[in-house]
Amino acid sequence: MAISHSSHRNIHLPCLVFSRSRYSISLFLYVHIAQCVTICICILLLKPLFFYPREAGYYSFTKDAKLAPMFARFDYIIIGGGTSGCALAATLSQNASVLVLERGGSPYENPAATDIGNFATTLSNTSPKSWSQLFISEDGVYNTRARVLGGGSVLNAGFYTRAGDDYVKEAEWESGEVEAAYEWVEEKVAFQPPVMGWQTALKDGLLEAGEFPYNGFTYDHINGTKIGATIFDQAGHRHTAANLLEHANPETLAVYLHATVHKILFTTKGRPRPKAYGVIFQDANGVLHKAELAKIATNEVILSAGAIGSPQLLMLSGVGPMAHLTAHKIKPVVLDHPMVGQGMGDNPMNAIFIPSPTPVEVSLIQVVGITKHNSYIEGASGVIFSYSWTRNYFDGVLNYLNEMQTSRTNTSTTFSTQSITDFFKSIHPLLSATTKAGLILQKVAGPVSRGHLELRNTNPNDNPSVRFNYYQEPEDLKKCVEGITTIIKVINSKAFAKFKYPDGTIHGLLDLILSIPTNLRPRHVTSVFDLRQFCIDTVMTIWHYHGGCQVGRVVDKNYKVLGIDGLRVIDGSTFLKSPGTNPQATVYGTKDSSRETTIYHLWKERNNRFHSNSVRPPVQIIKDISLQLRSKLFSLDRETTNLRRPVTLQTQQQQQTFLSIWFDRVQV
Repeated sequence: MAISHSSHRNIHLPCLVFSRSRYSISLFLYVHIAQCVTICICILLLKPLFFYPREAGYYSFTKDAKLAPMFARFDYIIIGGGTSGCALAATLSQNASVLVLERGGSPYENPAATDIGNFATTLSNTSPKSWSQLFISEDGVYNTRARVLGGGSVLNAGFYTRAGDDYVKEAEWESGEVEAAYEWVEEKVAFQPPVMGWQTALKDGLLEAGEFPYNGFTYDHINGTKIGATIFDQAGHRHTAANLLEHANPETLAVYLHATVHKILFTTKGRPRPKAYGVIFQDANGVLHKAELAKIATNEVILSAGAIGSPQLLMLSGVGPMAHLTAHKIKPVVLDHPMVGQGMGDNPMNAIFIPSPTPVEVSLIQVVGITKHNSYIEGASGVIFSYSWTRNYFDGVLNYLNEMQTSRTNTSTTFSTQSITDFFKSIHPLLSATTKAGLILQKVAGPVSRGHLELRNTNPNDNPSVRFNYYQEPEDLKKCVEGITTIIKVINSKAFAKFKYPDGTIHGLLDLILSIPTNLRPRHVTSVFDLRQFCIDTVMTIWHYHGGCQVGRVVDKNYKVLGIDGLRVIDGSTFLKSPGTNPQATVYGTKDSSRETTIYHLWKERNNRFHSNSVRPPVQIIKDISLQLRSKLFSLDRETTNLRRPVTLQTQQQQQTFLSIWFDRVQV
């Protein structure tokens, strides 16, 4: 039907009517309303860039795996939402769809549990659904695996320090990119600690012991005495790797909790070697789900399950020593990879417990002495000691040992638990207090001593068998003796006199630590007088274990698994030795810390494929779009300046010209 001339007299838009009547609004007002509408539309369209989650814990992309679809495709699949996995997800999601599969829960379910005052309680809670999974190495040393979003950063003592320059050089990383990666992390999670009385005495005692120079507060790994950073803020609240997900793009990221990956899927169809193309994971109800990579050749599965989980999952997926996989009836054997699980290392720790006649603050690691003999001296004070959680922890140890009897390997060690029984006979069940005491420890750098990991069974929820061979190499034992000697000098220093009983002796302090079941190793009467034997008898972990998928042995310098396409390992399992006094910062920094190896370059590759040869960080993209938008709106305003008269004075053709200009100019 033909439209009559009168039907053109009004132009109808939502909420606006333009007519030739005397009540019509001016074109000037229309322009500015149109600009506001334009901005609103652009904000909605650019929501993934402008409105990333602002507060940790309120993540729309984090869900229980029971809500996951039975099948889905993503550009990247990250196995493990730990310290490295969260950093990877935050960066990769800027430019790709990303799936993160975390076997544990969320730290935001119980925020108080991560506060500094609850450090020991949370770490020692090894109940079946806790964040801390107990394992005992074949060396007879208690240890812990994290099973929570944020990984070890949710459980550790919070110390934050960078790797040394020598470490970066040996790893052949680009120093500028390493620096940028550290700064990216530090902006979100690193703080200067409030150094109080006990920690000040430790600092001054180290200087008296000759650990010069004093380097003050610094992130850097430098010989001498320094104050390092912490992931606890001034109020004692912990900031974990999960906080880095505030940087993530919620439109392209999916994080599933309580999602246990059973195996990585490989294909050899039409290929000279295997390629990873997906994973099978199980939710808490036992339902299996499948996730595959989108059909783009450079998409990848990224294994970030930690130094225990990553080599274990490779083996369960058919990548490892053929004889070992065959013995566990793993089919198919995708690739005979004899170095998977080899080179396991754990920096040995030995400590001296020092009761104090005066109250001490609650503090975790703040001050560190980086000695010339490659032993690191650190300390903590005001340990919260409770009979109940101590009893629960050791009950967990006993239960674990009983369970391990059913899955013993040929190399399994039988341990005596008599020391635990004797210990609980000597303490009062009603004891529950903040102790007036401190703990000074030494950590051996490196280490040189190495062990291996092997499967106990094919259940991904169970711990594999691990042996670290603490102090097998004389070089490591020598470092320990020198470290303990430095601790003794600190205890005997004038600066530390206030925090030790005047009639206390070093032999008495050594005997005290020997009486505590810090491990399941036998004690020797000579340990009080022989520091070498003391180191062997009282060795503990500082939770810095690494290896199993080492660079040059299991993965190349780009962290791609040797002999397999579409699969990288990015976590502490790739380390040849532990970086700095604490590896936390470097594991965080794997988001973009080296050459073509990690996520900066994965992100750049994808940016090149879909955009251009230049890489623009998300913040720069936002700035560029904002400038374009302002420029277009300014141009629109200028081009319509001469039309700012009442609409009643304009012809229909002028109105249509304006609309054409408006729709043309607002396109971004």
